Amino acid sequence: MKTEPDTASLAELLRIMARLRDRERGCPWDLEQTFATIAPYTIEEAYEVADAIERNDSNDLKDELGDLLFQIVFHARLAEESGAFAFADVARAICDKMLRRHPHVFGSRRVGSSAEQAALWDEIKREERAGSAPTGLLDDVPIGLPALTRAVKLGKRAATVGFDWPDTVGVRAKVDEELAELDAAVAARDDAGIAAEMGDLLFTMANWCRHLKLDPETCLRAANQKFTTRLHAVEREVQRAGRAWQSYDVAELDALWRQAKARGPTRERED
Repeated sequence: MKTEPDTASLAELLRIMARLRDRERGCPWDLEQTFATIAPYTIEEAYEVADAIERNDSNDLKDELGDLLFQIVFHARLAEESGAFAFADVARAICDKMLRRHPHVFGSRRVGSSAEQAALWDEIKREERAGSAPTGLLDDVPIGLPALTRAVKLGKRAATVGFDWPDTVGVRAKVDEELAELDAAVAARDDAGIAAEMGDLLFTMANWCRHLKLDPETCLRAANQKFTTRLHAVEREVQRAGRAWQSYDVAELDALWRQAKARGPTRERED
């Protein structure tokens, strides 16, 4: 396993990308792509990296990181063709940013803990925003983020000017308030109101996670995996019994679910 940067492999990757986009000898599919058409693939590859990490699959992680790197190279190639910037500019920009945001590593600033470092990071980011073109408080929170992640970032940004719940108790009370409003919309059979109140509830739940120092995306992914594992266990019991799903009533399926739940996370992972 190499530990030193392999600049030759990176240079080869850049050459491959240039050939794929060659007007005379390139790939028709690659030639048709734009920033907008490639963006969904970039997001997908990032999620596949996260999936490999969660599965603790280092070989798959290596491949998925390569796929994600290719996406970066693809975007940089498109930008170079338009005269905007090149891959080297992307690398230089992130190097400059990391040097600037780590004065405690590359400069004379000192921090005593990861919490102090996080506060310093936010301070530097605020200084960077102050030195750029004026924008609204929330204008640079990316719209394309997963909704729960964006909800947390919006809440965190609002908190920088004091617009936030003072503690977790305040957020918890807001959850009750949003639930009551959702119940009222359901009772009134107000479809538009139900959707709006459900959104408010999810936004509040995401920011409750923020106050509890939790990542809502991570929490929900874990819940999804738990549901998947338990339903697989139920499915196996159905198959062992040789019966069709439709032959089970709700009570029987619930009993199988409770059995899967009682087996616990260790047994669930073994299945």
